[in-house]
Amino acid sequence: MEHITLLIGIVIVTALVFDFTNGFHDTANAMATTISTGALKPKTAVAMSAVLNLVGAFLSVEVAKTISGGIIDESAGIRPEVIFAGLIGAIVWNLLTWLAGLPSSSSHALFGGLIGATVASVGFHAVNADKVVMKVLIPAVAAPIVAGIAATVATRLTYRLAKGRDERDTAKGYRVGQIASAALVSLAHGTNDAQKTMGVITLTLVAGGVVAPHSDPPMWVIVSAGLAIALGTYIGGWRIIQTLGKGLTDIKPAQGFAAQTGAATVILASSHIGFALSTTQVCSGSIMGAGLGRKGGVVRWSTAGRMVAAWGLTLPAAGLVAAGAALLADQGRWGVTAVAVLGLAVCGGIWAASRRKPVTHDNVNDLNEPQGIAAPATVEPVGVVTAALQAVAPPPAGPTAAHAPAPTPTPATTG
Repeated sequence: MEHITLLIGIVIVTALVFDFTNGFHDTANAMATTISTGALKPKTAVAMSAVLNLVGAFLSVEVAKTISGGIIDESAGIRPEVIFAGLIGAIVWNLLTWLAGLPSSSSHALFGGLIGATVASVGFHAVNADKVVMKVLIPAVAAPIVAGIAATVATRLTYRLAKGRDERDTAKGYRVGQIASAALVSLAHGTNDAQKTMGVITLTLVAGGVVAPHSDPPMWVIVSAGLAIALGTYIGGWRIIQTLGKGLTDIKPAQGFAAQTGAATVILASSHIGFALSTTQVCSGSIMGAGLGRKGGVVRWSTAGRMVAAWGLTLPAAGLVAAGAALLADQGRWGVTAVAVLGLAVCGGIWAASRRKPVTHDNVNDLNEPQGIAAPATVEPVGVVTAALQAVAPPPAGPTAAHAPAPTPTPATTG
């Protein structure tokens, strides 16, 4: 019993570590555009986001129920060792994508880790395939598309309403709106992502016989998960903030406001009905939609392509790592110890690699010397999609045109 109690404690601590990585991995979701447009200073932005993530953790438990009693069958013989292996897979993938500056889904890393470890240790019958399809896979495809369309429409509407006014006059108001919408995204993130860790801890408690099946998360679980994700958010995942804020498209204050408002609406609606969607995918889709919504806006499709590739790889990659960890953890105490040591070694190596070219709040908006692997060059050739959109909606004359070199006067023709 002492071993089980100790193991449950280890799994809970590991779940909170994952929650911490989720926080700094997803800070960009709420604050990337706010930081890139100068609406808030970087440290102020992450501090505000951290507080609102903590508040959001207390607003609902519907997503936690989806994790603890939805995708994994609690009665199929799931043991704490399996959950531990799943968390290791999720943490390793989170850190790898953070090192690359890729805004992949922490949620899908967690789902992939839990599913991979469960299949390797217990079998496919322990996974509720219908719940995975309905509450994970379908939202994964639909949410970024819906958010992108909403942001495109909102951006076009925003610019139409401000038509004829100097962009510099409206920018201040939109920056204030960005702060409000970023706060809403942070609150929404807390209601969705913090609950996932609550669900994992609750699943661990059920597996260890500490609480009854289908129980709501205890209050201490809600508090600890909220604090862990808030602390991770405050640390700031500057590499991913750089990619979303500067590497995907050039965001103006009006676009940032539209993107964040659309993303928050989608996330809050999904949390209300228990969809454990990826806030990263929603916010990334919104930013791309905002980029397409502004006339003359350019989306850097090479960066977007790397992001989408990471989204597709997240579930299977985290699942494979977790499956290997589960097979090792099944060997007993030495196996669990080996998984812990290997996990710490990999995470330490990733952290050491990140120190070679650090990205901090001081250089997060600087892309002249790309720091993250995913950071693009400052100039990217216009892609086919962007070129087609620009042909339909050419760039408006504005401040950028004012800085263009004046045309060479053509000498008058004399007769």
